[in-house]
Amino acid sequence: MLSVLKKLGWFFKLERKRYIWAISLLFLIGLVDLLPPWLIGVVIDGIQQGLFTSKEFQWMIAGWIAITIIAYGVNYIWHYLLFGGAFVLERTLRMKLMVHFLRMKPSFYERNRTGDLMARATNDLGAVSNTAGFGILTLFDSTIFMICIVVMMAVAISWKLTLAALLPLPFIALVLSVLGSKIHQRFTEAQDAFGELNDDVLESVSGVRVIRAYVQEKASERKFHAKTEEVLDKNLAVVRIDALFEPAIKIIVGISYLIGIGYGAYLVFNSELTLGQLVTFNMFLGMLIWPMIAMGELINIMQRGNASLDRVNETLAHKADVQDKEHTTADHAPSKVAFDQYSFQYPSSSQVNLSALNIRIKQGQTLGIVGKTGSGKTTILKQLLREYPLGQGELKLGEHRIDELKLNDAIGYMGYVPQQPFLFSRSIRDNILFGKADATEDELQHALERASFAKDIVFLPEGLETMVGERGVALSGGQKQRVSIARALIADPEILLLDDALSAVDAKTETEIINSIKQERQQKTTIITTHRLSAVQHADWIVVLDEGVIIEEGTHEQLLALGGWYKEQFDRQQIELELSS
Repeated sequence: MLSVLKKLGWFFKLERKRYIWAISLLFLIGLVDLLPPWLIGVVIDGIQQGLFTSKEFQWMIAGWIAITIIAYGVNYIWHYLLFGGAFVLERTLRMKLMVHFLRMKPSFYERNRTGDLMARATNDLGAVSNTAGFGILTLFDSTIFMICIVVMMAVAISWKLTLAALLPLPFIALVLSVLGSKIHQRFTEAQDAFGELNDDVLESVSGVRVIRAYVQEKASERKFHAKTEEVLDKNLAVVRIDALFEPAIKIIVGISYLIGIGYGAYLVFNSELTLGQLVTFNMFLGMLIWPMIAMGELINIMQRGNASLDRVNETLAHKADVQDKEHTTADHAPSKVAFDQYSFQYPSSSQVNLSALNIRIKQGQTLGIVGKTGSGKTTILKQLLREYPLGQGELKLGEHRIDELKLNDAIGYMGYVPQQPFLFSRSIRDNILFGKADATEDELQHALERASFAKDIVFLPEGLETMVGERGVALSGGQKQRVSIARALIADPEILLLDDALSAVDAKTETEIINSIKQERQQKTTIITTHRLSAVQHADWIVVLDEGVIIEEGTHEQLLALGGWYKEQFDRQQIELELSS
């Protein structure tokens, strides 16, 4: 049960001052809380036996008020320290998760659903945070505070009455043991189901246009209803166990109460106790109700926190597929990009995706990569971006293998425009400046012109400050591509990777962008993958891929002269262009 606290030992060590003060003040307030029942007994006996004068009674009331004020202040401080620490833990773990997510490569997200990751970063962290706050409180109240009450009852009043009243309490341990293990299992299942629900919601919201286009709203509603019912059932299964804790404990404590009152009255009749002591004892017995309930809450909270922490730690335990070597080189000028007999296979693939590639491109040159869908064009760019572990053969950046360079250094040389551009839910300006946060206004305008997007700005409602919506929903496909290109160009990378980045723009706009890139990047490397050969006919070298193998290569003119796939595709596209115009 308390294994979750051991797992969080690193945090308690980090915040030890906070928790030492919080627990010390909890102990102090526990002792202070024992004074009022004792004072009541003293007052009752004093009045009954005529021992109190009016002045002594007034001093007793003043002392009571003072205790109340002190207790209020101490309660405020420990509450701030203890529950503040819980929020610090939640923030710390959330930061760890976020940093971890940013370091993970695509294979991690292929194995883990986005909705489940979101659940771990929200609900699960909330349960862990509750363990470091309310869990510590219930641990203290169900152990130290309860021991203080029992000792006070036994020493200050009657050990015989205390022993008799506590006889039913061992049954609580049995109840907690049985119910605790069930809580852990059912709460884990409930959290897993919540992660699946998150994923379904994310899919439905992201694909709402497709759902509407295929008139699948009702089917989507039915699917969502079934999933919510499953989540409800699993959470109700947790609640059914949770609901047994408090009644069971109250019944056992109630039996204790009956023993205390019955046997206590017997001791008063036999003059072994005073009336004030019996009243005090029963008040102490009443104070035991919360520690008993706290024991049940402790099991509940700790099991929930343990299940959630296991899920969070499971995520954090994933190691990135691609990491820096122990020793990396600092001499890494990207004077060339070279694939030498390079082969690669995706971890989830049953066949080789790139086979024996030999490509060499010098700084300042442009490489075009063409081929039918699924031929491996994007896979080549993913190797340069280090999204997967390297395959067989050599991939060099400059004079060194790319895995001999630091990941951030190697990727830092590159600007990347993916097939499906991703825009953040911010303004157009913010999205472009993501490539270079300290860019000047002139640099921003220059990037817009090079991406052939400056002419569109005047038609947007708020110009550069126009919000693009989630994933750029407010822009057309061509506009999203051009904003993405402007973001890459403003960074002025040594190696620019365009992954079919002009597929959604018209031929005239494509020509404008290609001419701008040619003019702007004469001393820097550009690699373009595309289906439209007009985007690469200016390239210094072009390779044609088919199932990961280079079947043709050369300049535009050389490939036309070969009369192979490239010429056939070029002629077809030229005819389509003429027909469309």
